[in-house]
Amino acid sequence: VQLQASGGGLVQAGGSLRLSCAASGRTFNSYAVGWFRQAPGKEREFVAGIRWSGGSTYYADSVKGRFTINRDNAKNTVYLQVNTLKPEDTAVYYCAADSLYRGFTNNMDYWGKGTLVTVSS
Repeated sequence: VQLQASGGGLVQAGGSLRLSCAASGRTFNSYAVGWFRQAPGKEREFVAGIRWSGGSTYYADSVKGRFTINRDNAKNTVYLQVNTLKPEDTAVYYCAADSLYRGFTNNMDYWGKGTLVTVSS
């Protein structure tokens, strides 16, 4: 499966964006999909994830209440709505997928190229 992340950009603190992760080559129907981010000079970290089975969602503590992950089966796309952005949210955001849920880790099978989110103060 190929993943394409998009929707990043430059936004002022307090603003919002909607990031998209579109899949091709195979449907997302049974995949776990996660969003991760990597800020300059820092390691990549988990942000949010969604399990296809049951639609359970998971969030890093730093984004709870501000970010929302959801899916559109018909479009084979997973979205990450990011609200109330802070300068510390500045990072390259990546989506990843795994056909077998093993947790949302850097070891997920499929990764897309990232999309840059820059939050100005």
